[in-house]
Amino acid sequence: MALMKAVLIDSVTEAEDIRLTETEIPEVRPGWVLVKVKGFGLNHSEQILRMSEIKADYIRKPIIPGIECAGIIADPSDSGWEKGQSVVALMGGMGRSFNGSYAEYALLPKHHVFPVRTDLSWPELAAVPETYFTAWGSLFECLDLKKDDTLLIRGATCALGYAAVQIAKALGCRVIGTTHRESKINLLEEAGCDECVLDQGVITRKVSGVNKVLDLIGPKSLKDTLTAVEKGGIVCQTGILGGLYTLNGFDPIKDIPNGVYLTGFFSNYPTQKIIDEIFHFINEHHLCPCSGAVYTFENIQQALITMDSHKVNGKIVVVTEETE
Repeated sequence: MALMKAVLIDSVTEAEDIRLTETEIPEVRPGWVLVKVKGFGLNHSEQILRMSEIKADYIRKPIIPGIECAGIIADPSDSGWEKGQSVVALMGGMGRSFNGSYAEYALLPKHHVFPVRTDLSWPELAAVPETYFTAWGSLFECLDLKKDDTLLIRGATCALGYAAVQIAKALGCRVIGTTHRESKINLLEEAGCDECVLDQGVITRKVSGVNKVLDLIGPKSLKDTLTAVEKGGIVCQTGILGGLYTLNGFDPIKDIPNGVYLTGFFSNYPTQKIIDEIFHFINEHHLCPCSGAVYTFENIQQALITMDSHKVNGKIVVVTEETE
């Protein structure tokens, strides 16, 4: 019986209580492929899983968390892919409906695993799947971003914000980034923002000429965001950094200004076509996905403590020992 190291949880679990344990390497079955995990990014949704969602009946327990990973095909099953082929995987129930990426191996449905061609290192590649897919979908599918647009990114100092800045600047847009901490203004400048704004809850009349907005704060700031965009502009609400998940009393007729458009992006439906487009863009523009911190799998407890304490700006990546 072959064993692997993994994180397994079955109840509310603080980062300090995370431990690696040994469990069986999953057996391959039709429609699924076995991926040897080389690295994975940490995500806020995994914190939500650990701290509250794990109590829900629809969560398989015990569960290995993790909604994304980068790695190689260990067993292609009936996919037609080759053993050793580089892939990324994300969403589709990872870490909730079935075991996710906090492990040395992950058995994943082939429709949410995507072969990639890239020269990125494993830590760089592990920073891409969920973050860049969400940024890409928000900017292009929802905002129809063009090079002449002025894009406002509200909450730009998170991993998704940095990726959106990078993509938009490579496209040629003017980018305005906001942060609620004055100490992070320099981070926005370093990321490439053309204008940096301290967000104290109201940005209407603090910015001008904005025709596209990526709002990563969420319902907490949405009404104000809608009045900060020019007529004909589009607001995409993707993140929930503000900690408010729904907006009671929202009146679309009164709260959405005439001629302003509101949309949102849900990242559960990646396709090979879109993944190919993302990596083509990364390669064409020589983009290097940035990580705020990189930890080894043996130190995943510390990685999660760091994520929960919000001490790192940008994506936290965990890599397996052999990638060092």
